[in-house]
Amino acid sequence: MTLEEVIELASQQSLDAFINKNMYLSSYWEFRYYKADRLPSLTLDATPFNYNRSVQKVYNFDENRDEFVERQSFDSDLSLLLNQNVGLTGGQIFAQSNLSVTQKLGDDKVSSFSSTPFMIGYSQNINGYNELKWQAKIEPLKFEQAKKQFIQDQEALALKATRLFFDLLDAQIEVTISETNLANADTLYNIGKGRFQVGTVTQDELLDLELSYMNAQLALTKAKLQLDRAEAQLNSFLGQDKNTKIECRIPAELPELQVDAMKAVDKAMTNNPEMINQQQRLLSEDERVKIAQSETGISGDVFALYGLNQNSEEFEGVYKDPLDQQRLRIGVNIPILDWGRRKGQLSMAKSNREAVRLSINQEKIDFEQNVIMNVMEFNLQGTQVLNSAKADTIAQMKYDVTQQRFLIGKQDITRLNIARTDREQARRAYISALRSYWNYYYSIRSLTLYDFEQEITLSENFDQIVENY
Repeated sequence: MTLEEVIELASQQSLDAFINKNMYLSSYWEFRYYKADRLPSLTLDATPFNYNRSVQKVYNFDENRDEFVERQSFDSDLSLLLNQNVGLTGGQIFAQSNLSVTQKLGDDKVSSFSSTPFMIGYSQNINGYNELKWQAKIEPLKFEQAKKQFIQDQEALALKATRLFFDLLDAQIEVTISETNLANADTLYNIGKGRFQVGTVTQDELLDLELSYMNAQLALTKAKLQLDRAEAQLNSFLGQDKNTKIECRIPAELPELQVDAMKAVDKAMTNNPEMINQQQRLLSEDERVKIAQSETGISGDVFALYGLNQNSEEFEGVYKDPLDQQRLRIGVNIPILDWGRRKGQLSMAKSNREAVRLSINQEKIDFEQNVIMNVMEFNLQGTQVLNSAKADTIAQMKYDVTQQRFLIGKQDITRLNIARTDREQARRAYISALRSYWNYYYSIRSLTLYDFEQEITLSENFDQIVENY
């Protein structure tokens, strides 16, 4: 598998991808709830059957005393309620219609019907704080942040996939190095034994060859254990069977890419979800200040209602010649003495808002610096990879030459061991440089949510995510 294939598979079936999608869906349904809350709601409330049989205390006018008698009654109620929140004022307008019936059962059977064919009303707080207005500012920002966060989480997934890919690649390289070293050590040890018999190799040199052979065996055992561990971790991350064998292909080709630092900062300031989060935090602090202000002065509420109603002992008369009803209530709350509690709350809210504002300014400075440093390190890393690749090739050539010279007796074992160590270090340095390159590559994508290779802003098909839910 190539690095790109591992990332693609991880984005499709890993547990991290599943979590990312469900985190977005949670935000999606939260936003849908907010949108629905601003639309009219129609509710049917019914109690079709309510039977009551009990002993009750009643007053007997004939005998001028209280007495307990058995009563039976039946009630039924039906109500239709229409509500609409008014975002402009923060109030609520409602309309209602209901019909109810009550019946006394037994010897004195009596029925009574009551109806409200139509009733309309309006309620409104008059404290200066409009919760619906603030929701209209904050909730769309939260949903936009959720979209950006999902894209960034996908890039974080790519970073994790890159780390696990190179962990396995490192382990495979170590096994290859260890197997080569063991084969070479075995060959050199056998040659050394022959030369020791003819006196061209000293005993201490032969012991060095034997020790190198034993160390190569131990190194190979450790490398295989590390390979099994890295392979299991990558399989677990990709959601595959733990026994799946994966061979990582070294990403030999790098994109010819140099990122402009100022362009990266601009894209990060536009696309990164943290920028939206900062806007949301400032709005939330402004809202808290507004709430505190609404509690410091005069507050109250207004409730107005107009409707038609009628009652009758017969159902046929319950909707005839309905009577109108009106209700108007104005409530006022005036703080007189609270020992500065409300003023203190307002001052605290303003102080917290200023602290958040200063904190966000510092976060922006640190964020810009982080983007610039990542870009600078990425631009340098491409050269580091090329240099490491050349060093790896040279070290391999040097080892091959030294080994051939040793085999014909023109080089000692010390020089051969040095050449072998240089070859191993150069190989590891090359893989490490590749790891750093791709880590910086996906880190910049995660910070900016921008593909500098294709020069497009990263996006997702969010409608499809919802459809596949």
